[in-house]
Amino acid sequence: GVEVESGGETFVAEGNEIILSTGAIASPQILMLSGIGPAAHLEELGIPVVHDAPGVGQNLRDHPVVWVTWRTKPEIDLESLAFEPRSQLMLRYTATGSDLRNDVKISMSNFATDRVDRGGNRMVPVGVRMSIILDLAVSSGELKLTSADPNEQPSLFYNYFAEEFDRQRSREGIRMALKLAEHPDFESIIQERIEPQDSNIESDDALDTWMMKEATTGQHISGTCKMGPASDPMAVVAQNGRVHGIEGLRVVDASIMPDCIRANTNVTTMMIGENIADMVRSGS
Repeated sequence: GVEVESGGETFVAEGNEIILSTGAIASPQILMLSGIGPAAHLEELGIPVVHDAPGVGQNLRDHPVVWVTWRTKPEIDLESLAFEPRSQLMLRYTATGSDLRNDVKISMSNFATDRVDRGGNRMVPVGVRMSIILDLAVSSGELKLTSADPNEQPSLFYNYFAEEFDRQRSREGIRMALKLAEHPDFESIIQERIEPQDSNIESDDALDTWMMKEATTGQHISGTCKMGPASDPMAVVAQNGRVHGIEGLRVVDASIMPDCIRANTNVTTMMIGENIADMVRSGS
């Protein structure tokens, strides 16, 4: 069954099968709080181990993003700029030397703000930016519990750019964005580059340092309860969403993707639900 807290009341809902569909953050969190996860981690928090599943919370995948930002000239109306082709740009390409097709994306935005984590106001634009998005990173992170209390948020370690291949591709994307900004259609609206500064791009090491500091989430977290055969010790669910080693439990959301797809995750997640719903109806 499922222990539920609603309106100040706690009760247990029972059924023949439990389908966990709470997303790539909450699904591994709930599994671990229920005793399904890496045994050593659960024991650290005093959670009784129901099933040692080392892959729960591991393989955290995402689309890491870094921004190249420019201040626009005072006479440029950013609202009008939104309707011009030069601010509707999105470039998908395969990085130099990569065998992962369409693994990088550069997206233009006509509404760039100062970073909120530095005291900026999200509603006050300063100019335009290009987002350099690594659509298929090879680095992966992990999600861990911070407490046995379900009201406490888990810890997410994204581990962005841990692999040189990821850093190499993102560096190339940043330099491509800088080159695009030299085009007359962009030069005519740009007053100055806000970030990265010249000192940040003078060498690979300098750019790596800047990227590691500036990288942020693409908000496409996935992979934390990855699908795979039972022979894979890090696989959490089978192709029908059933949790390996546990009867009557499935996970159906973005957490079961073995890797982050090269696109937004919402439609793929919907299709995962549609397909596994068919399997549930057919009894598989």
